[in-house]
Amino acid sequence: MNPTLRKTLRWSLFAVVIATIGVIIWHTTRPVPVEIVIRPVETGQVEKIVANTRAGTVEACRRAKLSPSIGGQIARLPVKEGDSVTAGQLLLELWNDDLVAQTALAESEVTSAESRAKSACLQAEVAQREADRQIKLRRSGSASEEQADKTITRAQSLQAECKATRAAVETSRARVGVAKANLDRTRLTAPFNGIIAQINGELSEFVTPSPIGIPTPPAVDIVDVSCFYVTAPIDEVDAAVIDTGLPASISLDAFGDRHFSGRVRRIAPFVLDREKQARTVDVEVEFTRPEDFKHLLAGYSADVEIVLDARKNTLRIPTHAILDGKRVFVYLPDRSVIRERSIQTGLSNWEYTEVVSGLKPGEQVVVNVDRSGIADGAPAVVMKETP
Repeated sequence: MNPTLRKTLRWSLFAVVIATIGVIIWHTTRPVPVEIVIRPVETGQVEKIVANTRAGTVEACRRAKLSPSIGGQIARLPVKEGDSVTAGQLLLELWNDDLVAQTALAESEVTSAESRAKSACLQAEVAQREADRQIKLRRSGSASEEQADKTITRAQSLQAECKATRAAVETSRARVGVAKANLDRTRLTAPFNGIIAQINGELSEFVTPSPIGIPTPPAVDIVDVSCFYVTAPIDEVDAAVIDTGLPASISLDAFGDRHFSGRVRRIAPFVLDREKQARTVDVEVEFTRPEDFKHLLAGYSADVEIVLDARKNTLRIPTHAILDGKRVFVYLPDRSVIRERSIQTGLSNWEYTEVVSGLKPGEQVVVNVDRSGIADGAPAVVMKETP
């Protein structure tokens, strides 16, 4: 082979080797694009909210746990759990035959007293007419003074007896009231329209009132299902900015992602310090749509988000895309890189933050900012699926 050709081939081979090594070095040292998830800067509503620190509870606006004020044996139990009842309906009655008899006796005594009073008052009227005649006769000289005095005295005596018997009637009526009051103590009636939630007792069983300081289960638990509200603990710092009437959103674990509209109806006038490091104020939020009550049960766990302020048709981005409250990473698709940018924010909540300045509609911000490799000027590739 020609020496010149051999030398040329040698240099060509050397150049190929050098180029290959250069390509390998470039591939191994060039920056690897970071995978990013992006979201557009969009126009929408942003709300400033406060939420409960622990799970709240759905409460019925009216709930009564009833027990007789005296002990006794259950004689009537005309309702069962789950029944709908109306105000005044009998729920439970203890054995009270003795009290029924006492009431009947007291009522008969009233009748007897009324008859005696009627008789005494009729006699008093007759005696008064006779006394009036004797006074006229005495003035004309046809009757003696002694006879007139006796007639007048008798009339006055019968008038006093009439008043006494009428007072006896009122006393008898008062006895009837006492007897009926004792009888009513053996009966439980519904204080309002509602549903029987629980009954503790059966026919012929004995029930006793709770001793002082020792609570016992109620005989009948009745719930008004026409109105519900949520009581939720709010951090004492957040509670200071809450007012009654503010709108709220209510979510319940039992209903998944569904949200119910509500309104703050009451703020507790004191701070709970059950946990010394997390003091809270109980806030009550009522449901504002009666159609929601059909599916609610007292005792459900619930969370509330109280809306303090709102901005409509404002620029917003996902809150978790913001670093230190003022920085974001913007994706530049024409260069496939991300750039850090400072922004000014407004209202904010867990989901969205208002952008006052620093971004334009349609720009793309990186939301997985905690991913390794996220930095100003870093090459990036957009993930096809969100994490």
